[in-house]
Amino acid sequence: MIDARRLQVLAEVARRGSFNQAAAELRLTPSAVSQQISALERAVGTPVVRRSTRGVELTDAGRVLVETGEAIAAELLGAEREIAKLSGDRDERLTVATFTSGGQRILPSALTRFTAAHPGVELTVIESEPEDSLPLLRAGSADLVLAYHFDGPPPVRPGDRSGLNWTPLLMDPMWIVLPAGHQHGRQASVTIAELAGERWVHGCLSIGDMLDHYAAMAGFQVRTACHGTDYQFAQSLVRAGVGISMIPEVALTADHTGLTAVRLAPPGPCRFVGAASVRRRRSPLADDLLRILGETVTALPVAPLTTDSQA
Repeated sequence: MIDARRLQVLAEVARRGSFNQAAAELRLTPSAVSQQISALERAVGTPVVRRSTRGVELTDAGRVLVETGEAIAAELLGAEREIAKLSGDRDERLTVATFTSGGQRILPSALTRFTAAHPGVELTVIESEPEDSLPLLRAGSADLVLAYHFDGPPPVRPGDRSGLNWTPLLMDPMWIVLPAGHQHGRQASVTIAELAGERWVHGCLSIGDMLDHYAAMAGFQVRTACHGTDYQFAQSLVRAGVGISMIPEVALTADHTGLTAVRLAPPGPCRFVGAASVRRRRSPLADDLLRILGETVTALPVAPLTTDSQA
């Protein structure tokens, strides 16, 4: 029999990458944490962690157990909420996690419709990147997550043991944002190869990594002016003449002054936006918001920056 408390200990070890740090968080001694993990390994008959000079890593069996433990915890939290609703102790609540540009451009119109249809719901919105928001969903701390991924598989795999679904919402192509008057500003599109020699302002760490990859394919090395984590900040630096930037369409600034944008031509990355939800014990409120999101993204107002010829 697998002890649920030992699954919690294993999950904390996985998060912290260390017995000592997990022990501090759980208010246990490192020895107690080690004993719990050893007992769990005896119960399942195989190692669940791998100790190395870099810390503690999960084995394949350990990853299965952590995902299962997260699903169990989410199920229990969902059951508590259902019981609280039945007893009338709590008002209806919905917690949504979203990445920043999604919260600025996609979510507001959907929430306007949602709150009009459900005026009594207590709504909470958490600003969080997908790598942090999806664990919130698995743990039951969020009911719906607006997230994204770049080229490649979505962040929720088919058959995910943590019990999540991924609903694609829209393709979010990349644009190159330039200072007004830039030599490429009048083009309909531009390739990364044409931008060799430019200095770049990054609004996302992932963008910087991908740009390095595509620049290497084009035969040049990226010259970086700023490693930022905010697309609006990146575009303000472009306006100031610091460099150029690669920005997803949804994140294009509403303030067009001093800027122009040209669509990125292949080869290059693309961002895909979707929503993650819980497969079992799905919240009717989360389902309704997901439906509204699907209806509203098709009418999303996209506002590319003015071109030089229109300025």
